[in-house]
Amino acid sequence: MQIYVPLLLLIGFVALNAVGITLLSHLITRGRPNPIKEQPYESGIPPLGDARERFSVKFYMVAMLFIVFDIETVFMLPWGVYFQRLSCTGPLLASGACPAGSTSFFGFGEMLVFMAILLVGFIYVWKKGALQWD
Repeated sequence: MQIYVPLLLLIGFVALNAVGITLLSHLITRGRPNPIKEQPYESGIPPLGDARERFSVKFYMVAMLFIVFDIETVFMLPWGVYFQRLSCTGPLLASGACPAGSTSFFGFGEMLVFMAILLVGFIYVWKKGALQWD
Protein backbone atom coordinates (compact mmCIF):
# COMPACT_ATOMS: atom_id res chain seq x y z
CA MET A 1 0.00 0.00 0.00
CA GLN A 2 2.87 2.32 0.76
CA ILE A 3 4.10 2.18 -2.85
CA TYR A 4 0.86 3.84 -4.03
CA VAL A 5 1.29 6.93 -1.84
CA PRO A 6 3.24 8.95 -4.48
CA LEU A 7 0.63 8.10 -7.12
CA LEU A 8 -2.24 9.08 -4.84
CA LEU A 9 -0.45 12.32 -3.93
CA LEU A 10 0.01 13.11 -7.62
CA ILE A 11 -3.66 12.42 -8.41
CA GLY A 12 -4.72 14.54 -5.44
CA PHE A 13 -2.42 17.39 -6.45
CA VAL A 14 -3.69 17.33 -10.04
CA ALA A 15 -7.35 17.33 -8.94
CA LEU A 16 -6.75 20.09 -6.41
CA ASN A 17 -4.82 22.12 -8.98
CA ALA A 18 -7.62 21.79 -11.57
CA VAL A 19 -10.33 22.81 -9.11
CA GLY A 20 -8.18 25.63 -7.71
CA ILE A 21 -7.37 27.13 -11.10
CA THR A 22 -11.03 26.98 -12.16
CA LEU A 23 -12.22 28.62 -8.95
CA LEU A 24 -9.48 31.24 -9.10
CA SER A 25 -10.40 32.20 -12.66
CA HIS A 26 -14.05 32.65 -11.65
CA LEU A 27 -13.12 34.76 -8.64
CA ILE A 28 -10.63 37.02 -10.41
CA THR A 29 -12.31 37.68 -13.76
CA ARG A 30 -15.41 39.75 -14.38
CA GLY A 31 -17.96 38.67 -16.93
CA ARG A 32 -18.92 41.33 -19.46
CA PRO A 33 -21.47 39.60 -21.66
CA ASN A 34 -22.64 41.25 -24.87
CA PRO A 35 -24.45 39.92 -27.95
CA ILE A 36 -21.22 39.39 -29.90
CA LYS A 37 -19.61 37.35 -27.11
CA GLU A 38 -22.74 35.23 -26.74
CA GLN A 39 -22.66 34.07 -30.39
CA PRO A 40 -21.35 30.61 -31.28
CA TYR A 41 -17.72 30.59 -32.42
CA GLU A 42 -16.32 28.27 -35.09
CA SER A 43 -12.59 28.77 -35.62
CA GLY A 44 -12.88 32.50 -36.19
CA ILE A 45 -15.57 32.14 -38.86
CA PRO A 46 -19.21 33.08 -38.32
CA PRO A 47 -21.26 29.87 -38.14
CA LEU A 48 -22.81 28.80 -41.43
CA GLY A 49 -25.96 26.72 -41.64
CA ASP A 50 -27.82 24.78 -39.00
CA ALA A 51 -26.11 22.82 -36.23
CA ARG A 52 -28.44 19.90 -36.91
CA GLU A 53 -27.24 19.40 -40.46
CA ARG A 54 -27.17 15.81 -41.72
CA PHE A 55 -23.85 14.28 -42.70
CA SER A 56 -23.22 11.50 -45.14
CA VAL A 57 -22.61 8.03 -43.76
CA LYS A 58 -19.24 8.11 -45.56
CA PHE A 59 -18.08 10.82 -43.15
CA TYR A 60 -18.71 8.55 -40.18
CA MET A 61 -17.16 5.55 -41.95
CA VAL A 62 -13.93 7.43 -42.60
CA ALA A 63 -13.92 8.73 -39.01
CA MET A 64 -14.39 5.25 -37.54
CA LEU A 65 -11.75 3.74 -39.83
CA PHE A 66 -9.31 6.47 -38.83
CA ILE A 67 -9.89 5.72 -35.15
CA VAL A 68 -9.49 1.96 -35.69
CA PHE A 69 -6.22 2.29 -37.62
CA ASP A 70 -4.96 5.01 -35.28
CA ILE A 71 -5.55 2.90 -32.18
CA GLU A 72 -3.91 -0.11 -33.79
CA THR A 73 -0.78 1.88 -34.57
CA VAL A 74 -0.57 2.87 -30.88
CA PHE A 75 0.43 -0.76 -30.24
CA MET A 76 3.73 -0.01 -31.98
CA LEU A 77 4.94 2.06 -29.01
CA PRO A 78 5.22 -0.81 -26.50
CA TRP A 79 6.69 -2.98 -29.24
CA GLY A 80 9.36 -0.34 -29.85
CA VAL A 81 10.15 -0.15 -26.15
CA TYR A 82 10.57 -3.94 -25.85
CA PHE A 83 12.04 -4.55 -29.32
CA GLN A 84 15.55 -5.24 -28.08
CA ARG A 85 14.30 -7.67 -25.43
CA LEU A 86 12.05 -9.42 -27.97
CA SER A 87 14.90 -9.84 -30.47
CA CYS A 88 17.42 -11.29 -28.03
CA THR A 89 17.53 -15.06 -27.44
CA GLY A 90 19.58 -14.74 -24.25
CA PRO A 91 19.47 -12.39 -21.29
CA LEU A 92 20.41 -8.77 -21.93
CA LEU A 93 23.75 -7.47 -20.73
CA ALA A 94 24.00 -4.96 -17.87
CA SER A 95 24.23 -2.16 -20.45
CA GLY A 96 20.88 -3.26 -21.91
CA ALA A 97 22.46 -4.54 -25.11
CA CYS A 98 21.98 -7.97 -26.59
CA PRO A 99 25.10 -10.20 -26.51
CA ALA A 100 26.82 -10.70 -29.85
CA GLY A 101 25.41 -13.59 -31.86
CA SER A 102 22.21 -13.98 -29.83
CA THR A 103 19.81 -11.84 -31.84
CA SER A 104 16.70 -13.30 -33.42
CA PHE A 105 14.08 -12.33 -35.97
CA PHE A 106 11.19 -12.75 -33.49
CA GLY A 107 10.76 -9.09 -32.44
CA PHE A 108 10.90 -7.79 -35.98
CA GLY A 109 8.87 -10.70 -37.35
CA GLU A 110 5.95 -10.19 -35.00
CA MET A 111 5.70 -6.53 -36.05
CA LEU A 112 5.80 -7.60 -39.69
CA VAL A 113 2.85 -9.91 -39.03
CA PHE A 114 0.99 -7.09 -37.25
CA MET A 115 1.69 -4.70 -40.16
CA ALA A 116 0.57 -7.36 -42.67
CA ILE A 117 -2.75 -7.73 -40.84
CA LEU A 118 -3.18 -3.94 -40.88
CA LEU A 119 -2.32 -3.85 -44.59
CA VAL A 120 -4.86 -6.57 -45.40
CA GLY A 121 -7.52 -4.63 -43.48
CA PHE A 122 -6.59 -1.40 -45.24
CA ILE A 123 -6.72 -3.02 -48.69
CA TYR A 124 -10.09 -4.59 -47.87
CA VAL A 125 -11.52 -1.22 -46.80
CA TRP A 126 -10.02 0.45 -49.86
CA LYS A 127 -11.48 -2.14 -52.27
CA LYS A 128 -14.91 -1.82 -50.63
CA GLY A 129 -14.81 1.92 -51.39
CA ALA A 130 -15.19 3.04 -47.78
CA LEU A 131 -12.44 5.65 -48.19
CA GLN A 132 -14.07 7.41 -51.15
CA TRP A 133 -15.57 10.68 -50.02
CA ASP A 134 -18.00 11.40 -52.89
